[in-house]
Amino acid sequence: MLQARNPRWYNAFKVLRDYLPAIIFLGLGGAVGTLFAVLNLIAGVRGRAIRQKTDPYECGLPSEIQRGFRFGISFYLIAMLFILFDIEVIFIYPIALQLRAFGTFAMGETIVFVVLLMIAFVYVWRRGALEWR
Repeated sequence: MLQARNPRWYNAFKVLRDYLPAIIFLGLGGAVGTLFAVLNLIAGVRGRAIRQKTDPYECGLPSEIQRGFRFGISFYLIAMLFILFDIEVIFIYPIALQLRAFGTFAMGETIVFVVLLMIAFVYVWRRGALEWR
């Protein structure tokens, strides 16, 4: 009935109906997040903080890291290299699952990819980037 009168409105209604679960999900997520934030403001603990409760705690020993502590560049370099080689696994995983379906071309490309990453790994290793200073 709605389609016969105005096809534009019918198409808009159909698109809205397709996206309605996502819109409801986002609305409920935002409402729950806002509700928890408001409840925290209303019922949250107020008062002065006790020094022992605000101190950093790790493995049962007090932390000896000062407030202005900075991590060395080697920490960030190793973290970036870890992410690089971790992403390698993400790219290889789908090929490993469907290697027969992809064929020998995918196998050759995967070998080239791994060889290039190994060359980069050896280069970084030889330059001393993996040494913890």
